[in-house]
Amino acid sequence: MNRAYYSDEIKTFLTSSTNEILGILADKNEFATEQTQKDAWKFQIEYLQEVLKDYSGSIYFEYAIPRMGKRIDVLLIIKSILFVVEFKVGDREYASHAIDQVWDYALDLKNFHETSHNKTIVPILLATKAKDAVMSISSSKQDDNLYDPVKTNDKGLGEIISYTLLFLDGQDAINKQEWENGRYQPTPTIIEAATALYNNHTVKDISRNDALAINLSKTTDEITKVIQQSRNNSEKSICFVTGVPGAGKTLVGLNIATSHFDKESELYSVFLSGNGPLVKVLQEALAIDKVSRAKAKGEKLTKKVARSEVQTFIQNVHHFRDEGLRDKAPPIEHVTLFDEAQRAWTKEQTTSFMKQKKGVPDFNKSEPEFLISCLDRHPDWAVVVCLVGGGQEINTGEAGISEWISALERSFPDWKIHMSTQLTDSEYNTEKILQKIESRKNVFHSDSLHLSVSMRSFRAENVSLLVKKILDFDKDSAKKTLAELKDKYPIVLTRDFSKAKTWLKTKARGTQRYGIVVSSQAQRLKPYAIDVKSAIDPVNWFLKGKDDVRSSYYLEDVATEFHVQGLELDWACIAWDGDFRYTHDGWQYKSFKGNKWQNIKKKERQLYLRNAYRVLLTRARQGMVIVVPQGDKEDPTRLPEFYDDTFEYLKSIGFAVL
Repeated sequence: MNRAYYSDEIKTFLTSSTNEILGILADKNEFATEQTQKDAWKFQIEYLQEVLKDYSGSIYFEYAIPRMGKRIDVLLIIKSILFVVEFKVGDREYASHAIDQVWDYALDLKNFHETSHNKTIVPILLATKAKDAVMSISSSKQDDNLYDPVKTNDKGLGEIISYTLLFLDGQDAINKQEWENGRYQPTPTIIEAATALYNNHTVKDISRNDALAINLSKTTDEITKVIQQSRNNSEKSICFVTGVPGAGKTLVGLNIATSHFDKESELYSVFLSGNGPLVKVLQEALAIDKVSRAKAKGEKLTKKVARSEVQTFIQNVHHFRDEGLRDKAPPIEHVTLFDEAQRAWTKEQTTSFMKQKKGVPDFNKSEPEFLISCLDRHPDWAVVVCLVGGGQEINTGEAGISEWISALERSFPDWKIHMSTQLTDSEYNTEKILQKIESRKNVFHSDSLHLSVSMRSFRAENVSLLVKKILDFDKDSAKKTLAELKDKYPIVLTRDFSKAKTWLKTKARGTQRYGIVVSSQAQRLKPYAIDVKSAIDPVNWFLKGKDDVRSSYYLEDVATEFHVQGLELDWACIAWDGDFRYTHDGWQYKSFKGNKWQNIKKKERQLYLRNAYRVLLTRARQGMVIVVPQGDKEDPTRLPEFYDDTFEYLKSIGFAVL
């Protein structure tokens, strides 16, 4: 598949007129072509026709990177080398953001384009008016034939190509046809996915379809079928979609919300989440992208207006709930998707909240029952989709998925239930309620409603399985799982935060995001400048760049399980405190009160703490470093014995120690 606006053999490119090539580029451009863009293309064409006159191969202008929604200025295939060239026409310096940009393009090809995986890739930043830069073709940090970006002005590209071919051209020449036919199989972050889906990409455009990954479109198609049947037959239905951490549940929900939104046919869908940080980050990311796209088209759009439009697509579930309290009419949406549905509140939690915060003294429903009742107000049809994560409950008052089913059994006998076959697994705590509805009519089970393979880590799908085995004390299975993934997904262990930070910075390339995550109960890491009580703004932490002290990159502010659930980093540092301690008899669960650690005795709170570490250990897409500090024998709140056994347990599984 040709993803470029213009592509051809270099020899044909050299004999084509500038106007001919410009015309092709302008015709393919989805936006109105500004004069500045035409001038930039004209310079690139004429410049490259001079530089490439002694070379043969292939050339591509404006090569699409779908995951990022951007295009490579020029991509060259010469012999066995892929050259990724980013032009900054008129620039007088090699800006750091431009270096990251060309690095990101090269990384995207290396990681997600099938026929580029094993190729030598050299990214080049060409700032035409900048000073001469020392030419350096240096090996990349990951030893994967992706080289560090090379900087040059308009005098040095020919020399870079010649030098690179002289020293790096050791493989067979790239076959143009085979390379172009390679599948592009991206694994976007949830922020990238939401942005792409909101801009009319399909889930197939931005997800993997290889044999190792569950086809997300299969689950999407199953839900779409339920929506169509419910609409055609004036029925009300609920779907329960399960999946391992990072399997793409949120991606499925966003895809359904965008593909079933049509004002003309009065079809409205909304993606709802009680995860405040996730909603804020996604709304802000979409608003920023919306403003940027408007600007590229020469249109004016304020951030305020963009945010307002985005909020019809992604909303906080509590705002939806409160609107249902104020207005007794059916909501405008016929399709609602509840992310992390197991985190909805119990009857006790909801009743208490309604009485104390909303002034509704006689409220007597759980949050799941009330939310279903809002959709049940429609006289014709409605569909609720519950996206369910196993082992993800991390907060007091979360009802688990059994309450949704209990509510259906108590109050909504006519609703059809479509559930994942995996909902019977013990981690969903549904055994009793499922037995209760065995005789209920219109209950359907489907394998298609379960996502079993993590898509968060494109390097290794079994990270969530490894974490489960670690938390379950299944050391032999953990060792086996680690052995299968460690070559692709590095996990290291250390007792030194400075070493951990250096490791993160060494591993990350381009704008790959890294940061420190920590349990909200980890209150004795203050000597290491980690204070979980210091509030962060997740929007800044996840979206700001390397030059912003509030961003995750600075490794100063830390995020807890409440900030990162549903979101992800490329590389993560997990700070492990004395709140969750290994012993030969099982995990010890601790909470720091006043001046000492106290035992957590309630099973529910123990589950929340265990799940907090599950969340933290499954946030990284490419690799992680776990820090278990040494402790301090002079500090009774940080004694070495609070940490040593945990470190030794993790070490015994086989993690490399820094």
